[in-house]
Amino acid sequence: QVQLVESGGGLVQAGGSLRLSCAASGRTFNNYHMGWFRQAPGKEREFVAGINWTGGRTYYADSVKGRFTISRDNAKNTVYLQMNSLKPEDTAVYYCAASTKRVEVPTIYEYDYWGQGTQVTVSS
Repeated sequence: QVQLVESGGGLVQAGGSLRLSCAASGRTFNNYHMGWFRQAPGKEREFVAGINWTGGRTYYADSVKGRFTISRDNAKNTVYLQMNSLKPEDTAVYYCAASTKRVEVPTIYEYDYWGQGTQVTVSS
C-alpha cells in the first residue's frame, strides 16, 4: 500500500510556471512507475506525463510536450511536475499516480494508487 500526497497547485497567469510535487509513503517508491494526470471540469481524466522506476525514461502527452517536465527523486520518495508556459487550457485538478505493473508505458487503468489531487488554475 502506498499513499500519495500532491502539493504545489495554485492560481497563475498564462505564461507562468508552477512546480507540482507528489510525496509517496512507503519504502518501495523506486518500484513504482509514476504518472501525472489531470481532469478538467466536465472532461475525462487524461494522461499528462510518466516516468519509469529509475527516472531514465520519461514521456508526455502531446499537449504538454516541451512545456512540462516530469522528474523523480527516489531518495525523497517524491515525483515532480515542472510546468512552464502555462495556458488557460491547462486548468484542471492534477493527480499523481503509481503503477506496480512491469510494463513500458502503463495505461491509466494500470495505475494502482492515486493521490487526492491539487488544483491548477491558469488565468488568461
